[in-house]
Amino acid sequence: MQIKSKLNIIINKALESANLESSKIGVVEATKPQFGDYQFNGIMKIAKALKRNPRDLANRVLENIDKSDIIDRVEVAGAGFINIWLSNSWIERSILAIVDDERLGIEKVQNPQTIVVDYSSPNMAKQMHVGHLRSTIIGDTLVRLFEFLGHKVIKQNHIGDWGTQFGMLIAYLEEIGEDGNATLSDLEEFYKSAKKRFDEDEKFANRAREYVVKLQSGDERSLELWKRFIDSSLKHCEVVYDKLGVKLIKDDVRAESFYNERLKDIVNYLENSGHLVESNGAKCVFVNGFDNPLIIQKSDGGFLYATTDLAALEFRAKELKANRVCYVVDARQSDHFKQVFSVAKSSGLVPKDMSLEHIAFGTMMDKSGRPFKTRDGRTIKLIDLLDEAINRAKETIKNRDISDRDLERVAKAIGIGAVKYADLSVNRESNYIFSWDKMLSFDGNTALYIQYAYARIMSIFRRYSRDIKSNKIKITNELERSLAIMLLRFEDTLIKASNDATPNTITSYLYNLVTIFMKFYEQNPILKEDIPEDIKESRLLLAKVTARTIEIALNILGIEVVDRI
Repeated sequence: MQIKSKLNIIINKALESANLESSKIGVVEATKPQFGDYQFNGIMKIAKALKRNPRDLANRVLENIDKSDIIDRVEVAGAGFINIWLSNSWIERSILAIVDDERLGIEKVQNPQTIVVDYSSPNMAKQMHVGHLRSTIIGDTLVRLFEFLGHKVIKQNHIGDWGTQFGMLIAYLEEIGEDGNATLSDLEEFYKSAKKRFDEDEKFANRAREYVVKLQSGDERSLELWKRFIDSSLKHCEVVYDKLGVKLIKDDVRAESFYNERLKDIVNYLENSGHLVESNGAKCVFVNGFDNPLIIQKSDGGFLYATTDLAALEFRAKELKANRVCYVVDARQSDHFKQVFSVAKSSGLVPKDMSLEHIAFGTMMDKSGRPFKTRDGRTIKLIDLLDEAINRAKETIKNRDISDRDLERVAKAIGIGAVKYADLSVNRESNYIFSWDKMLSFDGNTALYIQYAYARIMSIFRRYSRDIKSNKIKITNELERSLAIMLLRFEDTLIKASNDATPNTITSYLYNLVTIFMKFYEQNPILKEDIPEDIKESRLLLAKVTARTIEIALNILGIEVVDRI
């Protein structure tokens, strides 16, 4: 239910009837109950432009507001705020209309976009670590959200599978006489040994660089060994993705190496269009607002990340026909993407109206405020973190009403859900402190708190154990009303989260919804014998819509619901 859209139409019609221009400022949710359910604060801007008294204009608009359906009453407050209360009968009808709808009345967008989401992007030379968590789960949430709203989504896993590091690994393989059949766990140590040789032995480093040239020139033996590394590493990634429950598959991989043959064309295009300048032998583009240029080709002829990113943008614009491209990448790459996006648009590699967005995120920190690592300072493998989450979840719930048969399944849903929700519930651009105790708590804004609420509703229906015959919602008190309005705000929440690419918009909504439901449940008995049947069934219908809302929202976040905790 797009309540804001409905109210904005009513407000703009009232403005027109009052001989005032329609406002680009929309209604907002009221911050306190005494200010209504929604507020319109656009009168002050209109009054300022007309040099009129805002309260007088607000009263003129008030007289023209249609109160025949969605709106119960309106009032002017303060300097010219218009407070709006929704009609209880409209709320009741609206909830009833979505009770049996799998999508809860949420329509797919009328003009779907083609959206490319670039996320996860692990380095194929090493095992996935905790640093890959944020990009992977934020990107996965956006994919699920965009798809739910009806957009065409193209997932792109821009894996790091090219460059000096692979020349280094192949050189080390040749040096020690291995055949390249090492497992990925061996490769982690293998990489460290090769890196040590690269850093300490200049001759070895030069040989590694020569192997990079061999790779780039298509040397058969080098390519064979390189492919073994990539296949081995991708298999590990697939295990992690499966455990995390993210939607990335092998077909979504669009590696750095995919763009190799396009890089010279990018340089030629920028050169011919007059954008390239030479600086110290390198070919660069100077971007307004930045002291250092964006280097496109080094003086030795080598290409950089910027070249590959520009080739990827051209591919996504011309071949994938993307309207919007979201790069879910660490916030520290902000300047890089600003320059790349600027060059892509100014040079005509992508259309001017193509939306290019850096979905920046902060760092996962330990309790001391430092990047999250093991006690001895090593990077934590992502698979180890996920296994620990499941084991800790098992300890948290082992004494609850869960059969041994279901314990593993429920522990995985809770453990993985806890890790994801803790990450997604903070502003993505902020750093956050990783805390097992906090994320596996039944209290506060945690996945377990949300999952527990869902399980509690399922318990209510198991005890009721019969069909609901009523086809009427009855709002008899403020808690029922607050719960119903919050349920009807779900679609507006998803639209905002989609527009802003902010998963925490959804988690904040979920926490507020569940908090209201818990108060509703405690103060409005549902199954007590002395509750009239029509009220009982009305409350059951509210609980049913609440459960479905939780289920859809958690699914968008990539988190499973559980029927029993």
